[in-house]
Amino acid sequence: MKVYLLTNKVSMIHAKQYGSSGPDLIVIHGLFGNADNWHSIAQGLAEHFTVHCIDLPNHGKSDSMSDASYPKMAEAVLDWAKLNEIRSFYLLGHSMGGKVAMQMAAIATKGLIKKLIIVDIAPVDYEPSHTKILEGLQAINKSKPSSRKEADTLLSQYESNLTVRQFLLKNLVRKESGFELALSVDNIASSYSTILKKPHIKDPVDIPTLFIKGENSDYIVAEYQDAISTLFPNANFKMIVGTGHWLHAEKPLPFTSLVRRFLE
Repeated sequence: MKVYLLTNKVSMIHAKQYGSSGPDLIVIHGLFGNADNWHSIAQGLAEHFTVHCIDLPNHGKSDSMSDASYPKMAEAVLDWAKLNEIRSFYLLGHSMGGKVAMQMAAIATKGLIKKLIIVDIAPVDYEPSHTKILEGLQAINKSKPSSRKEADTLLSQYESNLTVRQFLLKNLVRKESGFELALSVDNIASSYSTILKKPHIKDPVDIPTLFIKGENSDYIVAEYQDAISTLFPNANFKMIVGTGHWLHAEKPLPFTSLVRRFLE
């Protein structure tokens, strides 16, 4: 599947496009991720949709953004869609990207977003859980390790889970002075308290919405049901058994099938 690069400096957004026929589907990654995290899923969906995988501000190849609030990030993605003449689209967001997607749905003009998929996140405030990771990422950028192994050794002092470290280190890029992260870590750290907050949604969003939960994840729990139903009264719910927060990576085929059935 051919990959197209769409870069727009006005809206600070970089994206990868998969496919060129079918309705547009914009996909937004979570915290510390990037468009490449969704490569396999996008390839699977490109037969039916024109898939645009977004790098959010402060992530991947998109520009940095201080005070990365949900309204500011949502406006950046909406500006990108407008400049690329995407006049209506489906929208999918995972984790922090799900909150950006919710914010987009709350402020977009009526009819722009046809359907909305939110993956393992709720419109609520969360407790901090990435403080040590942020310290580790800042340490990597400061020390500029000479190898990926050296970067992993350094990060292991802050995060013991190998799978989490492997995900984070996908952001490593080689520079003349050593490896650095394709993340604006300082901006993310300064915006972290804002990222933990719920999106700014004044009125209920009536767009047809699907919330997908990982069975073993605690990002969507029963006590969040009222908040979801109040803000998204036209929502359905699905759960993928045997998965955690990264359900799309853990069980890509059931996940892709769910997405396609809901959108089609």
